[in-house]
Amino acid sequence: MLSTASLAETAALIGDLARASMLAALMDGRALTAAELAQLAGISPQTASGHLAKLTQAGLLSVEKQGRHRYHRLASPSVAHMLEHIMSVSVEREAGSQARGPRVVTGPRDKALRYARTCYDHLAGEIAVAITDSMIAAGHIELTPEAGALTEQGTRFLHDLGIEPEACAQHAAPRRSTRVFCRPCLDWSERRHHIAGTLGAALFQHYLKQGWIRRPEGTRSVTVTPAGQQAFARLFGVRP
Repeated sequence: MLSTASLAETAALIGDLARASMLAALMDGRALTAAELAQLAGISPQTASGHLAKLTQAGLLSVEKQGRHRYHRLASPSVAHMLEHIMSVSVEREAGSQARGPRVVTGPRDKALRYARTCYDHLAGEIAVAITDSMIAAGHIELTPEAGALTEQGTRFLHDLGIEPEACAQHAAPRRSTRVFCRPCLDWSERRHHIAGTLGAALFQHYLKQGWIRRPEGTRSVTVTPAGQQAFARLFGVRP
C-alpha cells in the first residue's frame, strides 16, 4: 500500500532540477552514461553519480553494465508514464499562470518536438495523436482515458501492416511481458491521448523498420521521412 512518506520521497527525488533534467533526457527510451547525463544536466560527473545512485536506489532508474561503461535508463514504462503526466500538469500550471497574457503554446516550444517525438518507447506529439484518432475512427482500437483495446478490425489491420498482435510483447519489449497491451498516454503538448503500451511500442518499431521515421541523435524529436509522409497519409489520413 502506498504511504504518503513514499509519495513524498518520490516527489522530492523528481523535484530536484538536475535529477529532473536527467530523467527528462531518458524519456526517449535510450540508455546514457553518467558523463552524458551530467553534461545534459549541467553538473559535474561526481554530482551526477550521486543523483543517479539515489534514482536507482528508489527504483526510478536501472543500470546496465557493458564493458567498462555503465548505462542508465528509466526503470520501467510506468516511470515514463508518470513523468509524461507530470510534464502535462506542469504545462497546464504554466498556462494557468499566464492565462491573462499572450496565448500560451502547450508543450515544447520546438515545433519539431511538438509534431513528432519519442515518449519512452512509443510515438508522441501531433502526429501520434492524429494516428490514434484515425485508428479510433476506423474502429481499429477503442480508447478511453483509463484503458484501451484492439478490436477485430484492428487485429486485421495490424496483420496487413505486418505486425502480429500476439507477438507485440516480444516484438517491442521482450523483458516486459507484464506490460499493458494497449493503453492511453496523455500527450503533454497536444493535451489529448496517443497510443502507449506494447501496441504503441510495436507500432513505433514498425515505423522505424519501414523507414517511415528516423531518430536523430541527442533529441527526442522524430523525423518523418518522405516515405513516412506518404505512408501515414495513405494509412491514417495524416498530412504533414
